[in-house]
Amino acid sequence: MSLGSGIALFVVGAILAFAVNIQESWIDLQLVGYILMAAGVLGIILGVVLITRRRQTTMTTRSAVDPVSGEQVSRRTVDHDDPLV
Repeated sequence: MSLGSGIALFVVGAILAFAVNIQESWIDLQLVGYILMAAGVLGIILGVVLITRRRQTTMTTRSAVDPVSGEQVSRRTVDHDDPLV
């Protein structure tokens, strides 16, 4: 679940909980709104946690030909933005 879908769930839940005054005998729209708002808050928290834990990794591959032997030489480097890695 992304951050945007969590916000959308929260907004739809708030509309159902606070702005809709329709009484149905088979469903309580206010309760459904509160449930959607809770799911939206969880989605927002999960989205923020996933964004902050995302690692930024850059892999660079450089290729060259050795002029003496004619063999191809490759060098790979990996850069991590995460200080714990």
